[in-house]
Amino acid sequence: MRKIERIYISGKLLVPDGIELFCLFNPSTEEVIGQVRLAHEEDGRAAIAAAKTAQVALSRTSKAERVDMLMRLHAEMQRRQKDIAQALMEEYGAPAKRAETAARNAAQSLADAATVLQFSEFQRKAGTADVVMTPIGVAGLITPWNSNADFICSKVAFALAAGCASVVKPSEMSAFQTDVVIDAFHAAGLPPGVVNIVTGRGETVGRLLASHPDVAKISFTGSTIVGKQILRVGAETCKRVTLELGGKSPTIILDDADLEKVIPMAVAAGFINSGQACLAGTRILVPRNLKSAAENLIRRTVEAVMVGPPTDPDAVIGPMVSQRQWERVQGYIRIGVAAGAGILTGGEGRPQHLRQGWVRSPHRLQRRQQRHADCSRRDLRAGPIDPVIRR
Repeated sequence: MRKIERIYISGKLLVPDGIELFCLFNPSTEEVIGQVRLAHEEDGRAAIAAAKTAQVALSRTSKAERVDMLMRLHAEMQRRQKDIAQALMEEYGAPAKRAETAARNAAQSLADAATVLQFSEFQRKAGTADVVMTPIGVAGLITPWNSNADFICSKVAFALAAGCASVVKPSEMSAFQTDVVIDAFHAAGLPPGVVNIVTGRGETVGRLLASHPDVAKISFTGSTIVGKQILRVGAETCKRVTLELGGKSPTIILDDADLEKVIPMAVAAGFINSGQACLAGTRILVPRNLKSAAENLIRRTVEAVMVGPPTDPDAVIGPMVSQRQWERVQGYIRIGVAAGAGILTGGEGRPQHLRQGWVRSPHRLQRRQQRHADCSRRDLRAGPIDPVIRR
């Protein structure tokens, strides 16, 4: 079992002052595969102080200097794409193809930011006025569990391009990915404090970032409930806040659509990242006169989708990230049926060919009792952790 006990502050690999150990699970096997030692408020304060110190020099860097830093990060992340993909498969259960794509995106976002920066102008005329764009200050970056490495890199990339030092609070559920990113960023040799990464709970490190007066900007990806809390807390220090929250986006199919073409696309949109994505198309709306034909096509399409662990090369959908998330989905099915909805295919339970893993099934099966490794019940049922307040 792997044990992770390091954070990244002021260019140094440090052991957190926090002593809490958070259990990490493989969602395909339901087994404990590691533990991460969580940081607490004092670690967060040290990271913010390091970023504040680095901000002075970083704000004066040229575009060329920032591009150089971004491309150094890009090169190190490229060297570790296989490590990121492996971490995604182990701790998140991502199918191999999805893991490889996410790993490429993580590295590419750094190069993309460098390209955007090269063609950006930070001074322009607005009538008779000169408008000069300057770095806002230290940025607090809070990332989710469903694509942690990708979010860390993309948020850091554009903060750095803007000349802002950052403190990253990644999801504690994605510690394997975070550890690879820390290794890459440390190897890139950026000036101390330009990027700091502190793994801790939302109600400790996350809340500190949202409330600390030395943090000028918050970028948060996560739930709507927590986003509202960040807005309220951040208002006390007049922070700039960017929120990327969950949604229920519909796919709307019109009368003249070719159902044979669009239904598979609509289903695929709903299954993005094993359905665990804020941009997943969670509803399909069709005209009443196409309802029957659409339902038949949806049923056939869904039942042809392969569900399985990352080791299955044909798997398109992997497991839910946690037992709590798996049980939540089962509960949604029951709520829908109780409200009068019909089930075209599937229901509660797992695929017939899998006897373990937090996977959803296109077949109706009875649930079975689970056995788990020795960890606290709190960690055992840990689902998508709210980065500021754990519900």
